[in-house]
Amino acid sequence: MGGPGITEAPGTLGTGIGWRPEIADDIAELPGVDWVEVVAENLCPGHLPEPLRRLRTRGLPVVPHGVSLGLGGAERPDLARLAALADLAEALGSPLVSEHIAFVRSGGGLLPSHRLEAGHLLPVPRTRDALDVLCANVRLAQEALPVPLALENIAGYLSWPDEEFTEGAFLAELVERTGVRLLVDVANLHTNHVNRGEDPARALDELPVEAIAYVHVAGGHERDGVWHDTHAHPVGPPVLEVLADLCSRVTPPGVLLERDDDFPSADGLAAELDAVRAVTARTACRAG
Repeated sequence: MGGPGITEAPGTLGTGIGWRPEIADDIAELPGVDWVEVVAENLCPGHLPEPLRRLRTRGLPVVPHGVSLGLGGAERPDLARLAALADLAEALGSPLVSEHIAFVRSGGGLLPSHRLEAGHLLPVPRTRDALDVLCANVRLAQEALPVPLALENIAGYLSWPDEEFTEGAFLAELVERTGVRLLVDVANLHTNHVNRGEDPARALDELPVEAIAYVHVAGGHERDGVWHDTHAHPVGPPVLEVLADLCSRVTPPGVLLERDDDFPSADGLAAELDAVRAVTARTACRAG
């Protein structure tokens, strides 16, 4: 039996960058920035930073990107967190919101001390049982949000035993059952290639590319055979190659550069954005 169908696309976003207070002035002056993404938990709908309000006045779409819902956890999503995300999306006039396929906490019980917060995005086991829980939580989130939801594949540094799905097959069934859209992070696909031996091309073969809402690219580095997804290094050739493979299959509505630390100059940010545009333009020409 078919699923609910993929939720309506947010339209073309273009080339974007993750908005951070440390580079707010640079972002305002960067040429060719079509949209920005913000970390949802860092903003209050009633007290938006002035540089962000100016971007909204210029007509740039702003997409809230959540990190704390924990949709892959055993507990149902926290209603207060969902309400805050919904309020922020409405305050920003956002075309969609995004979150991660991850769990971030465990426990609960009667006392707050029983709850454990990981402080990190932890990978969901790719099993039938875990998928059932994830789908139920995603449906609840979709009902609470005023705009479409997109979910991001995360970087993993270990594999759970007895997994029943590849990453691509897991994402495909999630989309089939919930209609959720995908935020495909090509840097995370590369991270999982180095650290878990997973083939990015196979993941792209298996996932429904028509469900992609937008794409993340980010830099990292390899040390002692482990790829560290730092978001503090320039985007390198291995990640751009995965982006090129994805763009050879579909034209993503948006591609966004993430940078969270060791921020370069405005010229450095512009160079990274140019490298991303070069890949998307090249693959678009080939498709045409």
